[in-house]
Amino acid sequence: MQSLQTWLQSGQLLIADGAAGTMLQSMGLRPGQPPELWNVENPAAVRSLHRAYLDAGSQIILTNTFGGSGVRLERGGLAGRLAELNRAGAALAREEAAGRAYVAGDIGPTGELLKPYGKLEYAAAVASFRVQAAALVAGGVDLLWIETMSDIQEAQAAVEAVQAVTDLPLFCSLSFGKWARTIMGATPRQAVETLWPLGLAAVGANCGEGLEVIFPVLQEMRAAAPQAVLIAKPNAGLPRLEQGQTVYDLGPDDFAARGPDLVAAGAQVVGACCGSSPAHIAALAAILGSRPRG
Repeated sequence: MQSLQTWLQSGQLLIADGAAGTMLQSMGLRPGQPPELWNVENPAAVRSLHRAYLDAGSQIILTNTFGGSGVRLERGGLAGRLAELNRAGAALAREEAAGRAYVAGDIGPTGELLKPYGKLEYAAAVASFRVQAAALVAGGVDLLWIETMSDIQEAQAAVEAVQAVTDLPLFCSLSFGKWARTIMGATPRQAVETLWPLGLAAVGANCGEGLEVIFPVLQEMRAAAPQAVLIAKPNAGLPRLEQGQTVYDLGPDDFAARGPDLVAAGAQVVGACCGSSPAHIAALAAILGSRPRG
């Protein structure tokens, strides 16, 4: 494949993948079990997940390392296996992609609040993310993707950490609620004006409170930073309980039908998050193809 930066500069769409955790749970991952463990204990399942999204049309897949920071792994007694789990996750994705898609090293939030709202020191967050990023780079990723952030300061810590160990392209996406703010109160304008100048390759939103939330987020980011490459990776609607199971209210066709609207709002990197499946991505890819963004 051509370099990621060349692809983005061309203006062509980049189709990302969808949910990982719920898909792995459907394969037998136990609730509360760190998905990263399966990178070494059940690699066939992780390979199957990546293969399903690749076959669906994903042009970029995320490694199974969302909770792979030292701070997060420590809660499960796995901090000593950080390098092993992250390198394995990167290697599995790289081997399955086999040059037909970009592999993004997935870095999620620590799950702890930074001072003054919590106990986590900024420097400790940077150190934790730095070790994870180094392991993902060693595993062979094409880029790093910091995702589902709600605190701009934590996102900054992750960006600083990644840039301390590599010059690979870097994406960063935050999670916004129904009033187009993160749970820490950050607005899309604050996010893009703070993060885009740090040298990101793309910035935007993932997860969040339903598909509709992402449209005002994209519009505000586009207005504040017209030159930014924007990410849209929303949930498949809103969750609800049905016979004791959590289901999301948008099936593949209904979700994909909003794909052109995401592009019209400025998104160049488009995928899905919670509640989605390879079927959602296949439907999205069929509708969007690889057209230049609007």
